[in-house]
Amino acid sequence: MPELLEDQPTKEFDLAVYLDIIRRRHVVFLAVLLAGWFLVWGSSWVLPPRYKSTTLILVQQPTMPQNYVIPNVNDNLQDRLQTITQQILSRTRLLLIINRLHLFPDTGHATSLDDKVARMRKAIDIELVRDPGNDSIINAFKVSYSAGDPHLAQKVDRELTSLFIDENLRIRQQESEGTTRFLQDQLQNARIALADQETKVRAFEAAHEGELPAQQASNLEILRGLQEQLQTEEDSLNAARQQRAYYQSLIQQYRALQTPLHTAGGAPTGLAGLDQELEKLRAQLTDLRTRYTDQYPDVQRVRQEIAETERTRATLVAELKKKASSESSAGDSATQELVDPGQNAALLQLQSQADSNRMEIANREQAIANLKTRIAKYEGLLSAVPGSAQELAELTRGYEQSQANYNDLLKKESDSQMATSMEQMQEGERFTMLDPPSLPLKPDFPNRLKMCGAGIGAGLGLAVALVALLEFFDDRLYTEQQIKDLLPMGVIAEVPEIISIEDEQHEKRKLFAGWVMAAAVLLIILVGSAFSYLHA
Repeated sequence: MPELLEDQPTKEFDLAVYLDIIRRRHVVFLAVLLAGWFLVWGSSWVLPPRYKSTTLILVQQPTMPQNYVIPNVNDNLQDRLQTITQQILSRTRLLLIINRLHLFPDTGHATSLDDKVARMRKAIDIELVRDPGNDSIINAFKVSYSAGDPHLAQKVDRELTSLFIDENLRIRQQESEGTTRFLQDQLQNARIALADQETKVRAFEAAHEGELPAQQASNLEILRGLQEQLQTEEDSLNAARQQRAYYQSLIQQYRALQTPLHTAGGAPTGLAGLDQELEKLRAQLTDLRTRYTDQYPDVQRVRQEIAETERTRATLVAELKKKASSESSAGDSATQELVDPGQNAALLQLQSQADSNRMEIANREQAIANLKTRIAKYEGLLSAVPGSAQELAELTRGYEQSQANYNDLLKKESDSQMATSMEQMQEGERFTMLDPPSLPLKPDFPNRLKMCGAGIGAGLGLAVALVALLEFFDDRLYTEQQIKDLLPMGVIAEVPEIISIEDEQHEKRKLFAGWVMAAAVLLIILVGSAFSYLHA
């Protein structure tokens, strides 16, 4: 038996077989088609209508060019729309609209607030309108609301539109003001940090006055000037010392011309004796200064002796001058020095010049000591410059960083304030209602014309399925080929079908009735479709 099945040829499509099935089952087919269509189409007139009000909101770009004022809010419109949508669709916001417009009144049974909020959320639809050339750019969006009453749908849609526009302005202003406050806080912190760095730099500069790199050039100039002054003073000191030697030699020559009185031991007395004593003390003082400072006890003792001797000499010189002017002849030879008055006047002048020279030498020596002290001071300052420069560079680097951070925050804070002012004046990106909420004249659901077409499709599907099911369970034979397929041997002779006139008339009436039924079904469907189109 399996071999016989394998040897059987594959059946081809036979149009006559399907036409015969249509002829036999056309009543069932048309009845099911009409019933299926009528059920779907009729439900479109039974279901409660839903009217949809839609408004188009345009995303208007800032009127101020971004080259002048840079916005300080989130530029991602899609993210901001999602945030606004969630805030508007929140339970609190929707309950306010529900209570104000008296949506979803209780009809015989209690409805919870959560159910009302859920029903309202399902009735809201938000559709983004993107740029045809760039899908990432949103040019506008539509806000729609569906309700059983067209006027109510328009009112709710108007409320939702106002919420979107107002919420966008509020969010942008809050974000802009928040950004500005954040930058102001950061700027205040940066100002404090900058002041702290500036205080550290000033304290360091005050503590290292003269050791700063910026003062190195002036210190070098001052050091060179001091060295030049030192050289000049040393040259002047050498010249003064030479002048002192010259005065001393002149004084000695004048003293050699004098005939002073001598003591019993041969030592000179009077003015000459005092001069010799002074010379001796001054030579001793010069020797001591080469080895000790002015605070050394021996130096101070010799200086005191020199001062006393000079006072004694000055007193004696004054007495001699008084005697020279009052007496015209020589006095008592036992108590007066035998000296030429002219020579005494010249000697006094030389002695005065020698005293001036000594004072000049002392002043020069003191000036040289002061200059050496100052030179040592500036040399110490210059040697401390490298270490101070490194520490100052670290402090300056921190100050410059704080200054750069402060300047950057200051610019950002100024730009943010301008952007906030722009948002407060509603000159930034905003939502503009391009099309006001529409008043729907035709219901959005159910779409009776679409449901009419869906009914035709549903009827055809049911009719084809039912006819196929009937054929599958029908075990009667309708064609000669079906009989031949059942016989194990070939057919030699056939008995022709004898059809009477009554059978022919019956078949004709049956065919006519089928066409009439098909025309009636088609006419009913066309009339229903036209009615749906006219009353859509």
